[in-house]
Amino acid sequence: MKIDVVPTICPYCGCGCGMNLVAKDGKVVGVEPWKRHPVNEGKLCPKGNFAHEFLHRDDRLTTPLIRKDGKLVPATWDEAISLIASKFKEIKATYGPDAMACFASARVTNEENYIMQKFARVALETANIDHCARLCHGTTVAGLAKSLGSGAMTNSIKDIEEAKCVFIIGSNTFEDHPLIARRVARAKKAGATLIVADPRYNMTAKQADLYVQFRSGTDVALINAMMYVILSEGLEDKEFIKNRTKGFDALKEEVMKCPPEWAEPITGVPADTIREMARIYAKSGASSLIYSMGVTQHSTGTDNVLSMSNLAMLTGNIGKRGAGVNPLRGQNNVQGACDMGALPNVVSGYQAVINPELRAKVCGVWGVKDIPGKVGLTIVEVMNAIDEGKMKSLFIMGENPMVSDPDVNHVEHALKAIDFLVVQDIFLTETAELATVVLPAAAYAEKDGTFTNTERRVQLLRPAIAPPGEAKQDWEIICNIAKAMGVAGFDFKSQEEIFEEVRKTTPQYAGMTYERLSKPEALHWPCPDTSHPGTPILHTAKFSHPDGLGIFFGVPFKYQAERPDAEYPFILTTGRLLFHYHTGSMTRRSATLDDEVKTGFVEINTEDAKALGVKNGDKVKVLSRRGEIEIAAKVTPDIMKGIIFIPFHFAECSANKLTIAALDPFAKMPELKVCSAKVEVIPVEKKAPTGEPVKVAPKAGGH
Repeated sequence: MKIDVVPTICPYCGCGCGMNLVAKDGKVVGVEPWKRHPVNEGKLCPKGNFAHEFLHRDDRLTTPLIRKDGKLVPATWDEAISLIASKFKEIKATYGPDAMACFASARVTNEENYIMQKFARVALETANIDHCARLCHGTTVAGLAKSLGSGAMTNSIKDIEEAKCVFIIGSNTFEDHPLIARRVARAKKAGATLIVADPRYNMTAKQADLYVQFRSGTDVALINAMMYVILSEGLEDKEFIKNRTKGFDALKEEVMKCPPEWAEPITGVPADTIREMARIYAKSGASSLIYSMGVTQHSTGTDNVLSMSNLAMLTGNIGKRGAGVNPLRGQNNVQGACDMGALPNVVSGYQAVINPELRAKVCGVWGVKDIPGKVGLTIVEVMNAIDEGKMKSLFIMGENPMVSDPDVNHVEHALKAIDFLVVQDIFLTETAELATVVLPAAAYAEKDGTFTNTERRVQLLRPAIAPPGEAKQDWEIICNIAKAMGVAGFDFKSQEEIFEEVRKTTPQYAGMTYERLSKPEALHWPCPDTSHPGTPILHTAKFSHPDGLGIFFGVPFKYQAERPDAEYPFILTTGRLLFHYHTGSMTRRSATLDDEVKTGFVEINTEDAKALGVKNGDKVKVLSRRGEIEIAAKVTPDIMKGIIFIPFHFAECSANKLTIAALDPFAKMPELKVCSAKVEVIPVEKKAPTGEPVKVAPKAGGH
């Protein structure tokens, strides 16, 4: 009997916690703390503590599957790779590269995402490469790049402890990023004031010194009104504005139209509360602004993110300890997947594909004449293109759009209609069930490579066990397909060899090596050369724009794409739970986590429930203009009147059957956080004296 303790990185949220996998006789039997790890210092949330439970499930994919006579049947690797290579070549020759798309993954390594975007651009010659950052922080990348010059968290996780004020908006940090919440708790214990703005009085809000309940989708109105107070009372950082920014006049012109009294009926926040939160944030000396998908997942998401930058720059809360604009990434490697260029508008290092000089540099490393010099389609646009008959093949790695994407009924229609669908994953997900070919991949515990966490810390994985059956590394599968297509440049022997190419094409990673990353502290990008210590805090002396200045934008408030009305009177918002993650493909296969929350629910305000005749635990129907689901009601005073909340992890009562695919015009982010909905009571059958069932009429509507 041999027992190994292998240090690696948690596969769940963007915190990037270190943990030790305990392997015995070729199986992972437990997780132990990695006490020296700088992010979590030996502490783990429930998901991390039980991150081994799904690895050895009987339903792991262990062999390729090919659809024959309508059914997925086992096949050899040679059969699967040969079929994929021939179909990709055929589709490219018949319909052209624009009829092909690839989805990379926020769950696999940097190296594997790099290989997928290289495969799309070199082997398929398509610009259509995207991944689920589109659905979580696409607006962060767009908005922060516009304002600060770099679309990433500006400060480190540890740095939050030094804040004098922590302002959390659109993030349930204590449930979704518990080990970052630990730093927030430490800041509060040291005397920091915690402000939380959210439509739900959730686990995070309950820790707040000042809880601000506001309507989902009104972030810009709230932030503009805060900045009105700051400017009216002379609380802005005049020196910072003068020396380090531009565009202030445009900001001021817009903000001075937005007094708190104007914002109150829009946001639901009393004017005096807006004044109080503005003063606390502006006067603290070091205010850390933390946000997540409650800010980003809107058709106005880029505007929301620009507002966060505006507020931080206005008060000089950028480029110093305890401050910053800190978007919390949802998945373990969503930051890295963006860094690696798994996006339709940039190659690795956020280098624009429309820039011929940057393209030429990358092509030189890749040994190709050119790659597509246009911006490709995003995830939602790919689904629309399938509907229009323009998209013929889709290669999905480690993503599950049948649960994660907006308007799931439309997604299902598209995936069933496409000519050739390849899905590469560790389980037969709801998406894989629709594929033409399914490829079995290795999980996090079965591979090396790197993940990049939410604070830009690039960390090494280490394999504890071998993949099950015939499952292979994601990078290896993609390289095999490329080679079968006769495409050069995919003769890699290891993830480290791929990383060496990443260093050549990606300026932020140029100074990193596996040897340097082997230390627990690892390195934060940017790290431009091998003598550079990495950069925990961005924008300390200048911003990432060519002139070094941050840019203010005057952002007018706009309502969401779909507003409540007489027919659909509620605002539906969605989110995560402590015990589950993303589409549930891993947590719902972990017995301990699944036992905590078995299925979904809809939170309804107590007064709204009373008007509907709904009691806690009742089965109700929730409907939008796109679909309907049946789900249990959770009646609570902890959600704002007129708003309902559904966690999106559960396919059987999928919140995303209801959500709207209205897009942010800049980042193409779908509006997952706000749509109009109604709630209907499901009739209960009662027995008449004759024994015949009698239907009790439902009540429907609003508040």
